[in-house]
Amino acid sequence: MELQRIGTGEHAVLVLHGWFGSSRAWQALLPHLDREAFSYVLLDYRGYGARRGESGRFTLDEAAADVLAAADELGFDRFSLLGHSMGGTVMQRVYADAPERVRAMVGVSPVPAGGLPFDEAGWQLFSGAADDSGHRRTIIDLTTGNRLTGVWLDAMVRHSLENSDRDAFAAYLPAWAHTDFHAEIEGSAVPVKVIVGEHDPALGAETMRATFAAWYPNLETEVLGNAGHYAMEETPVALAGSVERFLAQW
Repeated sequence: MELQRIGTGEHAVLVLHGWFGSSRAWQALLPHLDREAFSYVLLDYRGYGARRGESGRFTLDEAAADVLAAADELGFDRFSLLGHSMGGTVMQRVYADAPERVRAMVGVSPVPAGGLPFDEAGWQLFSGAADDSGHRRTIIDLTTGNRLTGVWLDAMVRHSLENSDRDAFAAYLPAWAHTDFHAEIEGSAVPVKVIVGEHDPALGAETMRATFAAWYPNLETEVLGNAGHYAMEETPVALAGSVERFLAQW
């Protein structure tokens, strides 16, 4: 698989994107990362980014297995994980499958290991996003607090359309939304930090208290001001500092 590596530091960090993203979705963050202390590797799931057109089952198990295969290819016996949104679920699935290899985890507006409940209207909105770019725009607008420009929203939708295969995008929704493997990670001592935006209505501090805080005893939570669901786009400098202050401890 094609891998983008940023930095030459001893501390390896595998970076996992969200449902609307790709490995390219982290570009605004990259100039602010410490390339001497860390080695960041940005990955795509099957059907996304550099892996568009690649067949698969598009499940969390498959995505986690691919992450571990990438770590093997890179020679990373141990590594940390940085996951955004759906990538936060993949991150935890990797940990559940290979806990001895994970130094620490950082979730940016991460989906919990118990999935995410939807009411009927919400499910119709999200499930319709595979075939309707207007649904994608509405979701991005909602999850950033209805406060950002139309130009930015359109660019985010365009990135999603250009960097994901329709069938992969559709299949990953139930994979992250309807999963529940929290019993496999509950009580784990791995260091975890969750970073949420103050304007994220679904995956904010309240959701983290009910899920991550209940399952990971070694948890740190931070709420970023002036951010919604996409902190790497909205507040990249603050996010880089938050991630690296935590990872530097481990």
